[in-house]
Amino acid sequence: MTDARGGVVRFVGAGPGAADLITVRGLRVIAASPVCLYAGSLVPRELLDDCPPGARLVDTSRLTLDEIVAEMAAAHAAGLDVARLHSGDPSVFSAMAEQMRRLDALGVPYEVVPGVPAFAAAAAALKREFTVPGVGQTVVLTRTAARATPMPEGEDLATLGASRATMVLHLAVQRIEAVVEELLPAYGADCPVAVVARASRDDELILRGTLADITARVREAGVVRTAVIVVGRVLTASAFPDSHLYSAERCRD
Repeated sequence: MTDARGGVVRFVGAGPGAADLITVRGLRVIAASPVCLYAGSLVPRELLDDCPPGARLVDTSRLTLDEIVAEMAAAHAAGLDVARLHSGDPSVFSAMAEQMRRLDALGVPYEVVPGVPAFAAAAAALKREFTVPGVGQTVVLTRTAARATPMPEGEDLATLGASRATMVLHLAVQRIEAVVEELLPAYGADCPVAVVARASRDDELILRGTLADITARVREAGVVRTAVIVVGRVLTASAFPDSHLYSAERCRD
């Protein structure tokens, strides 16, 4: 799995936590890559067992961006392929873009293998569809700005929440009080909320409530990280029309 220019970097979505929630392609990349960079405790350790014997395994949780890119560049120069494992799906909140930008500048080729995102694992845990006919057809994936890169102008929760679309927040459970305060005016105190911590893992935890009481539930449970917050009426919807997709009246010619 190399090309004439040297090794190839492959960004692999390693899934939300359960080791078997990874694509067949992702596993094949891991098994064929003599260098594996992985995101510490966020990536299932069992996946590293699929690396080739003698593979170089690098935990990136304590490395800087420059150090991570240096590992990739060195592998490329040596003609070695790299499996760069990210939790969930690398298209969302993975810091993949900045790595790709630097690889572009260095002329290092790369590919992306998608994975199961955390919000999909949360939906599965809740046994809910996030797009329910007549209730909600839009999903907003976002986060908050505390201890992270500032949010762009116009992407604050109050602005995003004005549509009352289903909202999924990553990296925000530590600021649950602020999240509730910003969303209350648009969604109302009775709006259903769910917090899914460690989705798909053995110690998965689901908290259900409303904007009126979810803060107390989160604090009582001691959830401070690795959690997804879901806000929206789809969480409890039951009286909704059937989808037109399978309607007997739909033309199938």
